[in-house]
Amino acid sequence: MRISLKWLRELVEVKLASEELAETLTMAGFEVEDIEDRRTWADGVVIGRVLERQPHPNADKLSVCQVDIGTGETLNIVCGAPNVRADIYVPVATVGTYLPNIDLKIKPAKLRGVPSNGMICSLKELGLPSDVDGIHVFTQENLQLGSDVRPLLGLDDVILDVTATANRADALSMVGIAREVAALTGAKLTIPEPDEVSVPQGAGNLAIKVADTQACPTYIGTVIEQVKIAPSPDWLQQRLRAAGVRPINNVVDITNYVLLEWGQPLHAFDRDRLVSIAGSEKLAIGVRFANTGETLKTLDGQTRTLSTQNLLITANDQPVALAGVMGGEESEVHEGTQNLLLEAALFDSVVIRRSSRSVGLRSESSSRYERGINSAGLEIATRRALTLITELAQGSLVTQEISDSRPDPSTWTRSIELRLDRVNQVLGPVDLGEQPGELQAEDVERTLTALGCQLKSIGDRKWTVTVPPYRYRDLEREIDLIEEIARLYGYNRFCDTLPEKSGAGYLPFDVDMLRQLRACFRAEGLTELMHYSLVKPGENRQILLANPLFVEYSALRTDLLSGLIDAFVYNLEQGNGALNGFEIGRIFWQEENGLQEADAIAGILGGDRRSNKWTSSGREQPMTWYEAKGTLDSVFQRLSLEVEYQPDCHDERLHPGRTASLWIRGNRLGIFGQLHPQLRHERSLPEAVYVFQLDLDVLLDALDQDEIIVPTFKPYSTYPATDRDIAFFAPIKVTVAEIEKAITKAGKDLLESVELFDEYRGEHVPQGQRSLAFRLIYRASDRTLTDAEVEPVHQKVRDTLVEKFGVALRS
Repeated sequence: MRISLKWLRELVEVKLASEELAETLTMAGFEVEDIEDRRTWADGVVIGRVLERQPHPNADKLSVCQVDIGTGETLNIVCGAPNVRADIYVPVATVGTYLPNIDLKIKPAKLRGVPSNGMICSLKELGLPSDVDGIHVFTQENLQLGSDVRPLLGLDDVILDVTATANRADALSMVGIAREVAALTGAKLTIPEPDEVSVPQGAGNLAIKVADTQACPTYIGTVIEQVKIAPSPDWLQQRLRAAGVRPINNVVDITNYVLLEWGQPLHAFDRDRLVSIAGSEKLAIGVRFANTGETLKTLDGQTRTLSTQNLLITANDQPVALAGVMGGEESEVHEGTQNLLLEAALFDSVVIRRSSRSVGLRSESSSRYERGINSAGLEIATRRALTLITELAQGSLVTQEISDSRPDPSTWTRSIELRLDRVNQVLGPVDLGEQPGELQAEDVERTLTALGCQLKSIGDRKWTVTVPPYRYRDLEREIDLIEEIARLYGYNRFCDTLPEKSGAGYLPFDVDMLRQLRACFRAEGLTELMHYSLVKPGENRQILLANPLFVEYSALRTDLLSGLIDAFVYNLEQGNGALNGFEIGRIFWQEENGLQEADAIAGILGGDRRSNKWTSSGREQPMTWYEAKGTLDSVFQRLSLEVEYQPDCHDERLHPGRTASLWIRGNRLGIFGQLHPQLRHERSLPEAVYVFQLDLDVLLDALDQDEIIVPTFKPYSTYPATDRDIAFFAPIKVTVAEIEKAITKAGKDLLESVELFDEYRGEHVPQGQRSLAFRLIYRASDRTLTDAEVEPVHQKVRDTLVEKFGVALRS
């Protein structure tokens, strides 16, 4: 919110400079984003009177003016404005004046051969918005020549652009900021109390009908007749411009002024237009939710299609305004308006937020309703607006109707028990100079009293604190009061408490392991990818968003594979070749017992991985299943993990004969396999593309072992190894992993490694079987093995295979 320092000083005795005040507000939680010193915009610009205007002898669009600025010397100024004439008062920039908004320093000059000593200024040249095409002409009377123009134009002011936190709805008003400044500085607060107004109740053809009293607890409608629409007085226009609001006319400006002053949105309807829309002199103003498909043309000229989330103001059930957001164009106040209906209402913050968002429209009113309006300030703002309308628009108050379902005013405040011991426990010691101390009872009482709270002692170092109505929404608990004490007392006045001894930093286990995982996959040539968690809907077990921004991103992903496949296709389409990458992310799905989520790591491999193809005459060499599996095995080997592969065919996206589930210590780790040929054909993918997805939690649990986290050194044997080959016919249903496990168990300590080096199916192999050949490496760490030592162990391996799997030995 833009805060006029000149206006603020009428509400509170601010003795601080603008920079000091900005620092004070920022330290108290109100960030001052900008300081706009308007005093520099017209420094050196004075009031002058055009005595004579003559056409320029050498230019059709220029005028030569004689201007009196009260110094006894008449200035000769060449002016190009079409509205310059004799006997008018104008702003004159004298020689040496710098105008920062147009980056111009006034110097003596000759324009088409005629000397010019100064410049007659327009409002735009002084940094003020204006609809006038030409110089500014003062309309005030009894102007003193040569006096500073800044007080007349509202440029003797400094504007602070203050950002209030979401819980401080009261700070979106001049009165709210004034209260805050008074509490921070101890300055005297002078908030104007609006005059009492007398309005007849039920004296006209007006009725209020609120369909949902939770959405609209209070609605006050006041009929005002015989108003005279005219421009607002200069003081009102200047305050609106300082706040960044464009003046329109006296009635609309008054509603905006009260909004800025008290933070209470108001809206003025043209009553005659409401009657025309309603089709009857008897007017029933209603508050209801819109029906699907209803439309309303708002003040910005846009016709908006409404939904059941939009709260409407109606005239005899015809939509005339989007409640709490913006009025309708058909009922707006215009130059010919004679009769008004002034709306002052309270709307539910959640309802207005949803309504505003559903139509993509946010206004000064909606931004305040969204945060919550002070219930106790509604009548004050209404009286203030009615007083100004009778003064500035000569309106006559005819009748007023009220629909009020608010609870008893006594419930607009709350009482909170506050303990001094708890205050000091949370905030710690304060810096008292030579040595630290603690907050005293008088410090707490002084601070909270400055906020408008009432304190009643209920024992030793305890109070019952009554919160004022304008802080009812954000002061709810004892800790809220403690926060306010710290904020106003000054965070910088509390002692810094550092640890007595600093400790060495370390990475948590899961963070360290994730770093190692990323390093391992990158070492295998995979690029890390990142996708949105939001995807298109349509898959089973998806979690759909209740209020998505886009339909294309309205569901949470159930796996990482779909995004990796899309990325692979995209890279091919862009001519970047095959993408070998991995991703670590979170997946989400629905189950009968509720919503679930987990972390996963997935990857995709495919295409020809060679850097050049001259050895194959430029032909592509697709990746084999074993090459892709070897990439994954290399990662597991680096991490010292033993992973088992078992046949799997549950995922329809994967080749049923080239897919395996991964297991580690009896827990399912994930899946690995080749993409199904049908999917490959549909997506125009290369011949062989492989994917994997692992459960990150299972993987991290497997890595959380002492021997992996802190590996122990095993000395290398200095003695030679001896190898034996073993070949046999084995049933196809028996997996190589099962055979390797049995060989390793039978070989015990002497067996160093087992490696499959040949597989054959076809001629001379019994049906339903395959020929497998393994190489077994035997080694001892303390001696050279002899055949007499190796042969019994090797024979035991052979016997185990025959006994357990029924293999037919060939060697």
